[in-house]
Amino acid sequence: MRTLAKALAVLLLLAGCTSPGHRDDGPVVLRFQSLAWQQESVAANKELVRRWNAGHPGVKVEYVQGSWDSVHDQLLTSFEGGEAPDVIHDASDDLADFAYGGYLADLTGLLPARLTSDIPSGTWRTAAFGTGVYGVPFLQEPRVLIANTDRLRAAKVRIPTPGHPWTWGEFREAARRLSGPGRYGVAWPLKEPVSATLNLSLSAGGRLFHRGADGKVTVRFTGADAVVPRTVHDQVAVDHSAPASTLGSGGSDTLPGFFAGRYAMVPLGFSYRQQIVQQAPEGFHWAVLPAPAGAAGLTQGVSPQTLSVSADCPHKKEAVAFIDYLLRPGNMVRLALGDWLLPTGRQALGDPALHTAEHGWATGTALAARLRPAPAQAVRGYPEWKDKVATPAFQEYYSGAIGLGELRRRLERDGDLVLARYQR
Repeated sequence: MRTLAKALAVLLLLAGCTSPGHRDDGPVVLRFQSLAWQQESVAANKELVRRWNAGHPGVKVEYVQGSWDSVHDQLLTSFEGGEAPDVIHDASDDLADFAYGGYLADLTGLLPARLTSDIPSGTWRTAAFGTGVYGVPFLQEPRVLIANTDRLRAAKVRIPTPGHPWTWGEFREAARRLSGPGRYGVAWPLKEPVSATLNLSLSAGGRLFHRGADGKVTVRFTGADAVVPRTVHDQVAVDHSAPASTLGSGGSDTLPGFFAGRYAMVPLGFSYRQQIVQQAPEGFHWAVLPAPAGAAGLTQGVSPQTLSVSADCPHKKEAVAFIDYLLRPGNMVRLALGDWLLPTGRQALGDPALHTAEHGWATGTALAARLRPAPAQAVRGYPEWKDKVATPAFQEYYSGAIGLGELRRRLERDGDLVLARYQR
C-alpha cells in the first residue's frame, strides 16, 4: 500500500507540472480570445479557427468570445491570475501597460518574414514598445464623414474627395450652410472624445504628447492641437451648426437623427457603414467623405486592432503560427470585410473588393496611406490619463463649461501628474 501511495504521489506531481497548454494524450491547445462582435466578423473568425483545426491536428485552437467594453480590466485580471488567453485580440493603444508590465510576449524573432514585410513599418510602430514588438496590427479604422448627399447638393456645397478634401475651415463653413431651423450641418457623437480629438488633430499637426531626451513624456497643448477642439466647440457654441445634445452620444445614437434629416453629416469610424447599410430608409442617399485636412493633409491617427501572445503561453511558436495563418492576405481581407474595416497588410489592401465605390470602400482605402500611429500609442499611463483627466476636460470644453485656457491647463498640469507616476 505504501508503494502504491508513493507511485500515485509521483503521478500527481508530474500531472501538476504538465504545461497547461498541452494534453498528454492530445494536441497542443491554444485559447484564442476574439473581440469580434459583428455577425459577419464573428462568423469569419470562427470559420478560420475551424479551418486551422482541420488542417493542424497537432495544435488545437479554442475560440473564446471577449468584449471590447471590458477587455482591459478583464485582461489585467486574467494576467494577474495566471489565466490569460494564449492569443489575445486587442487594440494597440491598450498594449503599452501590458507590454511594459511583462504580460505580453515580445514577438521579435518569432514573426515570419512574410508577415513582417507585408505590414508597413509605420504600422508596426503601433505595437512596438521599448525594443520589443508586442502585437501584430491587422485591422485599422479611419475616421470619415458620413453625409446626406441630397442635403449637400441642395445647399450647393462642394463634395470633398480624398484628392480634394475640405480644410477644417471649409468644413466649418459647409456645416453652417447646411444648417437651418431644426436642422444641423453636423452632429458630433463624442461620448468618447479623447481618441477622436487626438487622432483627427494629427491632420493639423497636433501631437500633444512629447518625449524628451530622457525618454519621459509630457503633455503640451499647442496651437496645432487646438484646431480640432476649437472647430467642434465653435460649431456647437458659436455657429450652432452642431447640436450640444449629441456630445454625450455614441455613434449609433446619432443615426436615427441622420436618417430623419436632422443632421446632414456625422463624423464616424469607417465601420459604421454597415449599420447605415442595414438601417437607412429606402431612398436615403449617403456617401463616405474624407475627414477634413489640415497643415498635415489627410493624416490621422489610428490604433489598429492587434493580435498578441501572452507571456505565459508555453507554446509561443505555435501561437505565432496561428496568427500568421489568420493574417494570410486572403484571410485578412475576409476579416476586414467582416468588420467593415481596412486591413494593414499591403497585399490585402490591394484586393479589388476593397476598392469599389459601393458603400465608400474606395474612399476609405484611399486614406490608408495617410494613417499614422495614434499620438498616445506608446504612452504609459494613457488609460488613466484618458479616464481621469482628458475625457472630463474635453467634455466640459465641448459643452462650454470651460474655455480653451482651462482645457490646456488641465491636460498639461493634471495630465503630467498622472503620467509622472508611470515614468519614475
